[in-house]
Amino acid sequence: MTSKYKILAKFIKDLSSETKDTETYIFVRDRILKYQLSIDINSKAIKNKMIEVNTVMKLQDKEDTKKKSFFEMTYTTVVKISDEVKEKQELEKIILCDVQSQICLDLEKSFLDMLHNSGYPNMKFEKKLDFEKLYKQRIN
Repeated sequence: MTSKYKILAKFIKDLSSETKDTETYIFVRDRILKYQLSIDINSKAIKNKMIEVNTVMKLQDKEDTKKKSFFEMTYTTVVKISDEVKEKQELEKIILCDVQSQICLDLEKSFLDMLHNSGYPNMKFEKKLDFEKLYKQRIN
């Protein structure tokens, strides 16, 4: 356990890959690199200083086209928070930055595996997810 938290469990809570038909697949295959990745993090207290942290990743076409695929994954991390964490801001950093940085490789691998298994074997992240940077942008 780090001094402030310990990850008790991590798992894929929900996984969705939606492609309507073969025509849509062929259309999307040629333009999937234009799709945009979004990440949303939410949490809820369970009990005994445990928190369920849900990291939701979506890859979708933001343009107004009829033929689209949709990809979404909810990755859940159960975290036990140390008694020494008292401040809301410190807890927020643990949830939004520290835990995310620790599970980042699992997140990326799971999401890319889904995309590859959905017929898009050449998909990769151009940049590494940097939760420290995202967190700092959020508080500024």
